[in-house]
Amino acid sequence: MGSGTSHGVPVVGCSCRVCRSEDPRDKRSRASLLVRSRDINLLIDTSTEFRIQAIREGISSLDAVFYTHSHADHLHGLDDIRPLTKDRPMPVYAGESTQKDIRKRFDYIFSIRPGQKGGGRPKIELRPLVPEGVTIKGIRIVPIPIFHGELPILGFRIGELAYITDCSRIPEDSYPLLRGIKKLIIGALRKRPHPTHFSIDEAVAEAERIGPENTWLTHLCHDHSHAELLEILPKKIEPAWDGLSISF
Repeated sequence: MGSGTSHGVPVVGCSCRVCRSEDPRDKRSRASLLVRSRDINLLIDTSTEFRIQAIREGISSLDAVFYTHSHADHLHGLDDIRPLTKDRPMPVYAGESTQKDIRKRFDYIFSIRPGQKGGGRPKIELRPLVPEGVTIKGIRIVPIPIFHGELPILGFRIGELAYITDCSRIPEDSYPLLRGIKKLIIGALRKRPHPTHFSIDEAVAEAERIGPENTWLTHLCHDHSHAELLEILPKKIEPAWDGLSISF
């Protein structure tokens, strides 16, 4: 759905060559993932551009939303699921701290103030994420504990695909959850080191350790264009882009 970092690309106020690029693959909205099967749509994170992404991808229904963590670029599109919750509350799966942040930042969803009229609200039903995962219409999503700097957050495994964004460290206990992965989407902010995100080289090293058949780098900033990344990355590893579709 989106492949960019928290600023998105182009970055507001920036005129660098990547932000001015005419390559559509260099237009990176905030990161999220849609898991789509014949009769199911599952969303990982409601990015800041969720409305635009959903229109682009023709999303007319969602069966559930899962959250990696509660940073603004991954959460603040939540209100835009409102048209998809007319008929029933949306199941929303998140860790305990993310649920607390949702209740705090979107308090209007959970309470009607005296005298309040109009102002539609998305109908959501917060549900816990258990270690063994959740199965919805035959698709199982298993949370993978990872670290975003010192912040414990979640990646997800869906069958033979893993989605790990905003990560700077994978704890040893989580590697068994990644065993047998064939498709990996992993965050790689830039070449330069960052305290809370894998660099490109670190993400490549993690991909080599996990051993998937193919890897895509996401949560990319504006340091490198898509074309430049294709030149510097090893075989079977490439940059993701908005609208990328992966079969698994």
